[in-house]
Amino acid sequence: MTLERLVSKYIEAVESVFTELTISNVILSIDEEKIKGVIEHAKRYLEDAKYYHKKNRLETGLASVSYCEGLLDALRLLEMVEFSWPAKK
Repeated sequence: MTLERLVSKYIEAVESVFTELTISNVILSIDEEKIKGVIEHAKRYLEDAKYYHKKNRLETGLASVSYCEGLLDALRLLEMVEFSWPAKK
């Protein structure tokens, strides 16, 4: 699969989600274990990215690390974790 097709595939999938996404009317309390579970998912995406990088499957590695960043950013935006991205050199 080409990088162009890969990016298109992810864009199409996300656009589909946005067409049916609804915001829950119920405000939920999220316990620490659920937050840790999301962090573990992010760590697995990072491990996948490292694996695909070593296998020279760079497109898949990029997608995996992007998922990881997305989960971390979501947790940070929801003020469930605190961190800052390293400054660019």
